[in-house]
Amino acid sequence: MLDGIDFEPVFFAPFVSSVLTVEPNWVDHNGHVRSAFYSLLFDRAVDEAIFLVGLGPIAAEHAGASFFAVEAHHRIHRELRAGHQVRVTLRLVNYDDKRMHLFQELHHAREGWIAATCEQIAQHVEPGSRRIVPFPDEVLERLALMKAAHGALPRPDGLGRPVNMPIRLL
Repeated sequence: MLDGIDFEPVFFAPFVSSVLTVEPNWVDHNGHVRSAFYSLLFDRAVDEAIFLVGLGPIAAEHAGASFFAVEAHHRIHRELRAGHQVRVTLRLVNYDDKRMHLFQELHHAREGWIAATCEQIAQHVEPGSRRIVPFPDEVLERLALMKAAHGALPRPDGLGRPVNMPIRLL
């Protein structure tokens, strides 16, 4: 049982979010999505996926446990516009007793092309104190199941890619 909910999650590889829609007020004067809203789409998908391991808004409210993204690297591959419907695929790359390493791809829901990717590290915290603490054993067990499922996937393009601008020699 997890936070009063009795179920055994199934970990698909990768996790696929529900369909999300780009809102009209998320676009800038050029007609494409502002970078902050790519982050919002990725965050909404994380909330869906992480529920399966016993984290997220419900766990924060009932169990006094949550997580914070502490590092993220976004890459925009193709612009999104208002009204586009998207899905996010998420894979758990790695984890330890206090952290998760996630990689996500933002896909156009109907056409399948990748609009953006996000690689991030999240830490487990107590919401009140904001202290970094170990995951509960039940969460660690589910992270192990998720990692086993996602570990069978090929390495995603761009995983571990540094933010870099090549130096031009004069």
